[in-house]
Amino acid sequence: MLKLDRVKSGGGGPGADPVHWRPGEPPLDLGSIPWLGHALEFGKDAASFLTRMKEKHGDIFTVLVGGRYVTVLLDPHSYDTVVWDLRTRLDFHPYAIFLMERIFDLQLPNFNPSEEKARMKPTLMHKDLQALTEAMYTNLRTVLLGDSTEGGSGWQEKGLLEFSYSSLLSAGYLTLYGVEASPRTHESQALDRDHSADVFRTFRQLDLMLPKLARGSLSVGDKDHACSVKSRLWKLLSPAGLASRADRSSWLESYLRHLEEMGVSEDMQARALVLQLWATQGNMGPTAFWLLLFLLKNPEALDAVHAELKRIVWQAEKPVLQMTALPQKILDSMPVLDSVLNETLRLTAAPFITREVMADLALPMADRREFSLRRGDRLLLFPFLSPQKDPEIYTEPEVFKYNRFLNPDGSEKKDFYKDGKRLKNYNMPWGAGHNQCLGKSYAINSIKQFVVLLLTHFDLELVSEDTEVPEFDLSRYGFGLMQPEEDVPIRYRTRL
Repeated sequence: MLKLDRVKSGGGGPGADPVHWRPGEPPLDLGSIPWLGHALEFGKDAASFLTRMKEKHGDIFTVLVGGRYVTVLLDPHSYDTVVWDLRTRLDFHPYAIFLMERIFDLQLPNFNPSEEKARMKPTLMHKDLQALTEAMYTNLRTVLLGDSTEGGSGWQEKGLLEFSYSSLLSAGYLTLYGVEASPRTHESQALDRDHSADVFRTFRQLDLMLPKLARGSLSVGDKDHACSVKSRLWKLLSPAGLASRADRSSWLESYLRHLEEMGVSEDMQARALVLQLWATQGNMGPTAFWLLLFLLKNPEALDAVHAELKRIVWQAEKPVLQMTALPQKILDSMPVLDSVLNETLRLTAAPFITREVMADLALPMADRREFSLRRGDRLLLFPFLSPQKDPEIYTEPEVFKYNRFLNPDGSEKKDFYKDGKRLKNYNMPWGAGHNQCLGKSYAINSIKQFVVLLLTHFDLELVSEDTEVPEFDLSRYGFGLMQPEEDVPIRYRTRL
């Protein structure tokens, strides 16, 4: 526990006790509650709270949150200074290990996240990425289309989040963790659908509790439920249970070897595999939910995506209905869908980028100011506020504009400005620097394949045209993609 040795003040600066607030440090705001500081406001609605603090103090300030001093940096021109700094100065690992233990009950001996990332990186790129992309397409077809003799052509109703999340996580699980049998049969595919649906239902129960798990705020009853759900997931993803699965990914094989080399027990290996299921699959379904909802609420955007699919996919070497895989050149030739995805992520991706301050240091800003940070504090970037929702960078930042990331000639727009200077970091849903998401390309390919399959094989519409875009579940700030407070009813049917 850090000693609370700083002055209680509405803000730092000349009015603060110079013994406790040191000259050169960011403005300090401790709130009105001893020790807790701003913890309640931060936990209730982080975006609104940090917006108020920015209006009060500017683009860098320190707040007290549950006994921790958190320095918040909201100047995107200065983000590179943080995300590429040395681990001996600013380190992500302590916070990652804390969440790993708090949420997933996972402890790994001699855990080195940098070594693990280096080990896993090749399995998510180049030829391995191509194999993952092709397997994901096959598994999405298994999950979405099923056996052509099953069901009918009538309308079905479901929540859009449940539909998107279950489809992508089920297919992603089969892609990374293996399928029932190879070669596949109608019977084995039916088993794959049932088994992966069971994995999703169980995972989703844990996912709904994740913010409270991270904050240690579960009730006694919820703690019992969480233990039961985790035990079920550990059984579903146990190495012994996965050993007989076919077509396991090179990612899984490499990760299991890595755990064995570290001397991790089978029990802990299962926990690690649950963590990886969340890390690799937990954001794709919510992303697809928002993307599809924005398309359904914006007919012009939906028409533009349909036109692009007709031009690029349907005029490919063979019809998409006959393709066993979507070639990467097709996936890379969808600027309209890319813009829709980037705009969706701009509006809904809200991860915290955190670093532990490992030594007293000076943080240089892009405008040549410099601020002192103290060892033991936490540094936080929140790109959701800036750049992603900054009205100086994006006109009408709350509005979905499907072509916001397109130039007039149809190419990708990359030029965005703040304070008259071009931004390097103008949209940061995947993190940045040393801790940028390794699975970015796999995730983008998966989401685009899901949308292509859906729009080419199904009719899809809102149950009610008057359906409003739901509010965010505010507890999800900091954990990646935001999720809605409530699901949105849709109906869909297979095209004949």
